[in-house]
Amino acid sequence: MQDWPAILGKNVGRLRRQKGLTQEELAFEAKIDLTYMGGIERGERNPSLFVMARIADALSVPLTKLLSGA
Repeated sequence: MQDWPAILGKNVGRLRRQKGLTQEELAFEAKIDLTYMGGIERGERNPSLFVMARIADALSVPLTKLLSGA
């Protein structure tokens, strides 16, 4: 069984750093609370599809890229 929150968190963190964004900047762009964004990156949160889509939009990547490598 896949650990989807961990995969998502790892990908979000990697993509965020590649874009040169801080967690705070990404949270602002995605309209998500900073502490929630941190929880997502640590694999502690299980965000809704709507939240994942906002993160993908803020990172300018397809939503599927957030779950790749599973």
